[in-house]
Amino acid sequence: MIFLFIEFLDEMVFGLVDSAWPLVRTDLHLTYLQIGILLSVPGLIANMIEPFLFILGDIWRRRVIILGGGLIFTLSILLTAISHSFLFLLFVFVIFNPASGAFVSLSQATLIDTDELRHEQNMARWAFAGSVGVFLGPLLLGGLVGLGFGWRPAFWALGFFSILILVAAFRLIPNTGTPQTEFPSARAVFDELRSAFAALKDGTVLRWLILLEYCDLMLDVLYGFLALYFVDVAGVTPSSAAFAVAVWTGVGLLGDFLLIPLIERVKGLDYLRLSVIFELILFPFFLLSPTYWLKLVLLGLLGLFNSGWYAILKANLFSSLPGKSGSVLALDNVSGMFGKLIPFGIGLAAQAVGLGPAMWLLLAGPLALLIGLPRQYLKPDHEKNETTL
Repeated sequence: MIFLFIEFLDEMVFGLVDSAWPLVRTDLHLTYLQIGILLSVPGLIANMIEPFLFILGDIWRRRVIILGGGLIFTLSILLTAISHSFLFLLFVFVIFNPASGAFVSLSQATLIDTDELRHEQNMARWAFAGSVGVFLGPLLLGGLVGLGFGWRPAFWALGFFSILILVAAFRLIPNTGTPQTEFPSARAVFDELRSAFAALKDGTVLRWLILLEYCDLMLDVLYGFLALYFVDVAGVTPSSAAFAVAVWTGVGLLGDFLLIPLIERVKGLDYLRLSVIFELILFPFFLLSPTYWLKLVLLGLLGLFNSGWYAILKANLFSSLPGKSGSVLALDNVSGMFGKLIPFGIGLAAQAVGLGPAMWLLLAGPLALLIGLPRQYLKPDHEKNETTL
């Protein structure tokens, strides 16, 4: 449960940040390009740091890395509340991202390691915990803004909540990983990292990594620009935009909850293929719909049918490298270096042609899944002599 609470906290922060962009932009006088940098550059820097942390989580004391990341994670939330400029906020995001990797991603890997036969089921529970956080983040912001407090007190509140979660983590997170107490040498870490990168030759592993990056177009990337889209393109107030984000995340929360029993009865990939088709139909109608309320209805349906995308794809990635959850996270970060450029590209396109036309680029996500998903179970190369499609 402590791992699920950590994911809940992380996604609540994520939900708060993305729904607060219109207010933060006004307060700090940010441009689209600066927002794109804030959404991309810290993640790229984290992608260069986190693989080493994840490998350490496999060969050293994982608990120490998780808790150390939690300390910096909490500090970053509190620093966000006092941000006064673009450069200061950029610095805060740069330290927050790798701290989140150590605190949250290694918690996910530890949860996955508890039962290697139920990766999809445990990932479904992880996704539901995150969806609850994403749903409550915008509600917290909307409530405080409605009461006249602004966006900064929301980060103070989450900072103090993070302190409580961190105290609980110190008490509850078990010792995992190797019993080695001596910090490993740089050569040992690089050797383990090189071994992990060798898995990129496995076509099955590579497939899941690529599909995870593409699916994010209709998940975190869409979410990152959603509030700005409703304010700048649909022409509604920041409070109405926050409500729209809450609708999307609220219906997504319902979808993630329903996924938990569904995944016990239906193969994850069968469900995923069907939901991709619905997303391809719904998203153009959402962009073309002329009224706010019609957009809300279509947005809710989008949030329902993209439920489970991340959980199912990430579970299959973990299953492709059994017993090497830290290596899986490291490889996911390597592919994420390319994925983190996407928000920057969307921001650049929005700066050039407007946010409305730029949003059409997100259709590449479900299109890639429609093409790339296997038609049946795909075994990793190390389990077979030739790939079965």
